[in-house]
Amino acid sequence: MLFLILSVAVQAGFIIHVIKTGRNQLWIWVLILPVLSVPGMIAYFAVEILPELLGGRTARRTARGFKRAINPTGDLRRYENEARIGGNVASRQRYAEELSRHGQHDEAIAQYRQALTGLYEHDPNLMLGIAQTQFVKGDAVAARTTLDDLIRLNPDFRSPEGHLLYARALEAEGNFQKALEEYQTLAPSYPGAEAAVRYAQLLQSQGRLAEAQKVAHELLEQSRIAPAHYRKAQKSWLDLAQRLV
Repeated sequence: MLFLILSVAVQAGFIIHVIKTGRNQLWIWVLILPVLSVPGMIAYFAVEILPELLGGRTARRTARGFKRAINPTGDLRRYENEARIGGNVASRQRYAEELSRHGQHDEAIAQYRQALTGLYEHDPNLMLGIAQTQFVKGDAVAARTTLDDLIRLNPDFRSPEGHLLYARALEAEGNFQKALEEYQTLAPSYPGAEAAVRYAQLLQSQGRLAEAQKVAHELLEQSRIAPAHYRKAQKSWLDLAQRLV
């Protein structure tokens, strides 16, 4: 009986919290339905309340994961409404990024292009978003062409992610020599292990085994003196590098 009373009290408190804080009204149904009430309360606490208490990046990332599991298209609808009502560049960019995450690449590119107007006609971040979406869509030639335009129109723009994408697009096109040159330039300064590993992998695929092993070995040696959080974050890439030596 005590558990039932506490459960109803917590349930009522969470519903009031949903209403007062303007949370998604879907939570009310999750909390009310008998079948979902207990797991619903646990999910609501983990998604909406715990991140506020902890305030950390990991908690926020966990909350986003819960939200997407419960309501996969929630962010997409919200960003769509923001883009339609506000119509500003930032809202269109968020909407485009979410469209791309959902695999709606053509729609994402259209949103990016709509944002490329006025002062933002040649905005490098928007152009990079287009190139990333084109690459994920499987059109490496279009991605590389967009990046060429980005570089021509914004010669002072610097982006490690953009540089890596350029090298990957060249590789996907089959322009291996140029891709190797780009990877070689990028790998020492890239904030992570991915560029060096992709460089070593391409060297290996081109039969340059000794060079591939050298790149992988140097990366692993550098990682040994790097902070623990770096090794943890880059573990999957470092594991790949280990297989190359």
